[in-house]
Amino acid sequence: MQDAIALETDVLVVGGGGAGMFAAIFAARHGAQVILLDKNVVGRGGATIMAQMTCASALSEAEPDCPELHLKDTLEAGRGLCKENLAALLCELSPQRIRELASWNVNWARQDNGKINQVKAPGHSRKRCVYVDFLSTGVAICAALRVQTSRNSSIRVLNSICLTDIAARDGEVVGAVGFDVATSEPVTIRTNAVILCSGGMMKMFQRTTAPNNNSGDGVGIALRAGARVIDIEFLQFYPNGHLAPRMVGLDPTTWEPTRVKLGGRLMNGKGEEFLSKYGDSGGEGYNTTRDLLTHAIYREVAAGRGSPHGGVYLSFQHIPADALNKALGPVIGIFKRNNIDLTKAPVEVFPIAHYQMGGIEVNANMESCVRGLYAAGEIVGGANGANRLSGNALPEAMVFGGRAGEAAAKFVASKAPPQWDKSTAAPQLDVIRRVKRKAKAKGPAPTHMLRELKEMMWTKVGAFRTADDLAQARDRIRAMQKSELDELSVSLETIHNASLVEWFEARNGLQAAEAVTVAALNRRESRGAHQRLDFPKTLDAFQLNQQIAFKNGEIVSSFEGARP
Repeated sequence: MQDAIALETDVLVVGGGGAGMFAAIFAARHGAQVILLDKNVVGRGGATIMAQMTCASALSEAEPDCPELHLKDTLEAGRGLCKENLAALLCELSPQRIRELASWNVNWARQDNGKINQVKAPGHSRKRCVYVDFLSTGVAICAALRVQTSRNSSIRVLNSICLTDIAARDGEVVGAVGFDVATSEPVTIRTNAVILCSGGMMKMFQRTTAPNNNSGDGVGIALRAGARVIDIEFLQFYPNGHLAPRMVGLDPTTWEPTRVKLGGRLMNGKGEEFLSKYGDSGGEGYNTTRDLLTHAIYREVAAGRGSPHGGVYLSFQHIPADALNKALGPVIGIFKRNNIDLTKAPVEVFPIAHYQMGGIEVNANMESCVRGLYAAGEIVGGANGANRLSGNALPEAMVFGGRAGEAAAKFVASKAPPQWDKSTAAPQLDVIRRVKRKAKAKGPAPTHMLRELKEMMWTKVGAFRTADDLAQARDRIRAMQKSELDELSVSLETIHNASLVEWFEARNGLQAAEAVTVAALNRRESRGAHQRLDFPKTLDAFQLNQQIAFKNGEIVSSFEGARP
């Protein structure tokens, strides 16, 4: 039997995006030795680096503001389901993180007077969203964090390590198990604290803005470790996802910050502005939240008033060319290379899977119900409720990452080294070894299962849902887990074996997808990003957070048998 590579650390941080790097920095700052790992490259993947524009923070640099007003807007956007302690933490500490990033040479766009520039984003009552100009906010943040982590001798960065499971004993973390993607060798990490910062599950949708590594790993790993997830039925669809014409060089999220910044007009296939029919006051400074905007676009297309490619039009033709050039800077050149002239024709947009608003249930220290298991960033549930306020994703990563790192470091300082012997991680290691032997299996490659899962999640568990669609998806997902996952064939390769990674992504993605479908079936109402065509009303009886957990090997909901 192949021996595993054995590592040891005070705090293990899983995921090298904004949340993970902040968690590592803060854990080290509070005295811990840290391993920061990612199945790709730390600081180069994840959702943070893809964030193009705004980061919400009550700095009061553009107009009077305060964390209490930011919290008020966040709670209103969450449609009655935000965990107020988590939302308040996000709003209170965001200004500290923004100013700290400025001290690390993140060049926030500034006003002529030298103050940080702030703009008003949809759902906000104040100009409070900061940015690095020309759609570069996430890139700038990740560059600064890479410098901080690389210079910190207490942080050991490990790239290309795929975590597969948490090892726990008597309800407490004692370590983790995974494998080296470069060599396929099993890896064990002995530790008292694990911080999951692995992002959401939106890669499990056919059309998505998510990076390739956001495959639901954290949800699957946490559930198997004994943690609960909360609000997982609420998945945010980015309303202005690029649809047509074909565009290379910018991701599909380009148009929302551009629309907000310039006052782009949304029109149906008949050339009519339509948001006023769905509760928006109209005008050029649309302030519609993402759930309502998604609803409006879907309804227009469903009513037969869509654009030629099945979306709606976003037009900037009313804006002078010099104003477009000034506002968009070098980005305008990318549009031109794609034969997109915003002064002459609109583009087509349609909602696209974007953000997982629910996730692991944690307390104010970001600790789950499993002692020593923490979470930060998109994988955390509770702060967003039924709909995330625009601009709150980056503060969620930064604030919760720092909080989790600090709490984990303090926790391990009070603990004796975890009890560990060869039997501790044996079951998890056996799974890795068993999967590696699947090169002799006759079934399809994991990519075939992932392709079917993505299509099914897009068509049956998307922005608008019915009991029939959800039940069909749930049953198919369960069948895939029970009888097909173990029949998949994995490549013989030992060096960068992509199919080995994909098998574990399929395992976690199926569990995350089942959690979503079970939760969506049991929430028999429409609220925020969860819209049931068969239950269109928002009901007071459902103004409760839904928990999902593993019990006796099955995913169960706290709503089952208890709600109307």
